[in-house]
Amino acid sequence: MSDRNMPANTPKATLIIEAEHPALAGHFPDAPIVPGVLLLDEMVRAAQSQPGTAWRWRIGAAKFLKPVHPGELLTIEQEALPNGSLRFCVARGGEPVAQGVLIPADAPARPYDGPEAD
Repeated sequence: MSDRNMPANTPKATLIIEAEHPALAGHFPDAPIVPGVLLLDEMVRAAQSQPGTAWRWRIGAAKFLKPVHPGELLTIEQEALPNGSLRFCVARGGEPVAQGVLIPADAPARPYDGPEAD
């Protein structure tokens, strides 16, 4: 899934993770890479900021496609799915670096029956 395939009315947010972020300490000293869990945390925060969405989420699927380095401008997009889940894409310069699906925490544990996250 590329951000180019997201519907035109998809909510977007931008994000820059600075080199001083505490999650980057020791990850990796000579070639810092943003941990995937930090990208997921930012995606959940973006989802929580959207009116009419759940407050608590669980990860239904997540794929990390390319490394992210501190200071890079990222775009977070999300698309509401029929079952209340959110499909998300984190992109850098229009190219996806992470993608997946967030499921409301109170939803049944049954996965989304539609197309896969990728």
